[in-house]
Amino acid sequence: MDENNRNLSTDFTLTGLFTHSKASGFLFGAICAVFFMAMTANGVTIFLVHADPHLHTPMYFLLSHLSFIDVMYSSTIVPKMLADYFVGKGTISFVACTAQYFLYMGFVGAEFFLLGLMAYDRYVAICHPLRYPVLMSRRVCWMILASSWLGGALDSFLLTLITMSLPFCTSHEINHFFCEAPTMLRLACGDKAAYETVMYVCCVMMLLIPFSVVMASYTRILITVQGIKSAEGRKKAFATCSSHVIVVTLFYGAALYTYMLPRSYHTPIKDKVFSAFYTILTPLLNPLIYSLRNRDVMGAWRRVMARCRGACDRVFYYSLPVTGNVIASRCQAQPPEDEKLRVTHSAAPAAESAQVSVSEPAGKFSRPQDLVPPWA
Repeated sequence: MDENNRNLSTDFTLTGLFTHSKASGFLFGAICAVFFMAMTANGVTIFLVHADPHLHTPMYFLLSHLSFIDVMYSSTIVPKMLADYFVGKGTISFVACTAQYFLYMGFVGAEFFLLGLMAYDRYVAICHPLRYPVLMSRRVCWMILASSWLGGALDSFLLTLITMSLPFCTSHEINHFFCEAPTMLRLACGDKAAYETVMYVCCVMMLLIPFSVVMASYTRILITVQGIKSAEGRKKAFATCSSHVIVVTLFYGAALYTYMLPRSYHTPIKDKVFSAFYTILTPLLNPLIYSLRNRDVMGAWRRVMARCRGACDRVFYYSLPVTGNVIASRCQAQPPEDEKLRVTHSAAPAAESAQVSVSEPAGKFSRPQDLVPPWA
């Protein structure tokens, strides 16, 4: 009880990702730019998937939730890190550190499971294309999402309970830019063998289950692709899976180093680099690799922009008569100096209808049919 009370009143100090060198300002600006682009790219992906009916498919439904997870777990870390550098102080309380650790592990765990289960979507699309609407129905998609969030929440609850219940009786300086499990364990004192064993088992399960689904799915996909006689068909099949393979490799590779390699392979610099990669860069790379270079997504972007331009044109067109009346009232209130000035073409009967009178109110149009918009 005394140790728990001592932990609750403890403040930690985050050393941060930046040093006080000349390059720290440039690094700060680069991370700000990357974070802003990541939030924008993922936000655009979510918006397009929900706004365009052509993207209302299981793959893009899951992809929009992947973008949402990227936004959330990056937002739990990067703003705090940037604010600490801007203020010049990296203090964080025990409660805030626990909350950051819990949210981060929950979102990252959910992404682990979601990336693994998304491989099942690719397996069904390539190996059972005719049964795709049945095997990837709306109910199945929601079950995949629920399983991902449940797995991430359970993993986060167990790891947070294990890590934050340790007594931190040595240094309170966290040589990192956020509260991460391996770094927090280094600060703990006492017998940590049981805690490290349980944490290792949890991390193995968190990575092993999704990775097993990925390997089984892509093994079946490779077997199916080898049976396709058409070179064009094989190319399309590989193109369908290439984006998911790249994202899984980048994300799982950094996580394997962080949570599964023994402590002897870790150094503070390596930990910061790998953590920065999958907390700062990966949320930007996911939409670029998986979405924004996809022809379906770019087509949805063009359709949505065309609808927006069409709506703006309609608003402008229907506001023209009102604008004309306003201009006409101003012209009548302040008539021109020479009201007798007229331009008359009387050479032919057809030209008589084309007379232009400067003294006419500006809001009246002789040929309103010329203003009919192209969509009418």
